[in-house]
Amino acid sequence: MDRLHDFGFLIRDVSRLSVLNFEREAKSLKLTLRQCKVLISLQHNEGISQARLAELSEVDAMTLVRLLDWMERDGWVERRKDPADRRARRLFMKPAANPIIDEIWHIADRALAAAFMGLSAEQREQLMSLLEHVHANLIALAPGVGETGTPQPSTASKSAAAASPIRPTSKKVSP
Repeated sequence: MDRLHDFGFLIRDVSRLSVLNFEREAKSLKLTLRQCKVLISLQHNEGISQARLAELSEVDAMTLVRLLDWMERDGWVERRKDPADRRARRLFMKPAANPIIDEIWHIADRALAAAFMGLSAEQREQLMSLLEHVHANLIALAPGVGETGTPQPSTASKSAAAASPIRPTSKKVSP
């Protein structure tokens, strides 16, 4: 049997097991993976709109509003008026979120170390390089999908998106 036929199944299962491993490590925080994704995406994209944060963190808009209400109430997030659009709000981290963010990264480091157990540093780098290459190939085949794998704004809204202070959302974590 050709092992390549199982590529998609293996990637999906690795993703599922990786999530379970992260959530097991994160129980002490009492946060879900979804909440962690929102915080980390916001950390990398201060001043982002709620709509864009929903795309980056892969959380539907209504769920995101509830999460942000909760995070705002706990003093982790601040909503500020968008100077360019009076209906919109921009999102910013508050200092109270920093210890939580730091703990999320520690948990991610532990989860990644467990997943990469038995692999040398060279093998880890090779694995990541190969996955990044496959990722780039797949993005090239999916018109309208950007680096994050999320649909990109239409041509009309690209100029507005380019003016926003959005930075890359990935952080390399190594054990």
